[in-house]
Amino acid sequence: MFPARFAKRILWLSGACVLLMASAVSAHEPQQESSSKPPDAAAPSQTKKPDKPAKPNTDSATKNAPDQPQWDPLRAEKDIEVGEHYMHKGDYDAAIDRFQDAIEAKPGYAIPFRYLGEALEKKGLKKQATKSYQRYLDLYPHAEDAAKIKKKLEKLYKEVEKEKKD
Repeated sequence: MFPARFAKRILWLSGACVLLMASAVSAHEPQQESSSKPPDAAAPSQTKKPDKPAKPNTDSATKNAPDQPQWDPLRAEKDIEVGEHYMHKGDYDAAIDRFQDAIEAKPGYAIPFRYLGEALEKKGLKKQATKSYQRYLDLYPHAEDAAKIKKKLEKLYKEVEKEKKD
């Protein structure tokens, strides 16, 4: 007889062959229809008038759907970098645009919300700044600067309330 190691190999090879043959057979078998009708009879017949040309489909999803954000973390990092540059120059509108682009490029990323809050605050848009800072803390509750941002939020909330009373 065969030694035990050869018997194991033969058994393994025969099992592998059976699996390969079974997958090859199932790949070539047509799928069964649940209907008792032949496949051609199950499909509704479409009659087309030959004298009328087909009307082009003017309602397509690509034309009507809004642009979807593209997940692009490298672009988000570059937008943050450029936004910081604009912040240092004092061009808060450009900085805000870049931070918003970063948020769009990498949704759920906390860092651009912090920078956006800072730019909005410097521009005097306190209520929007609070929303941005709060979103930053929601996404990154254990941030190293969380205590500092919470203090900024308290200060901004008080200023927004004071402006409402005036």
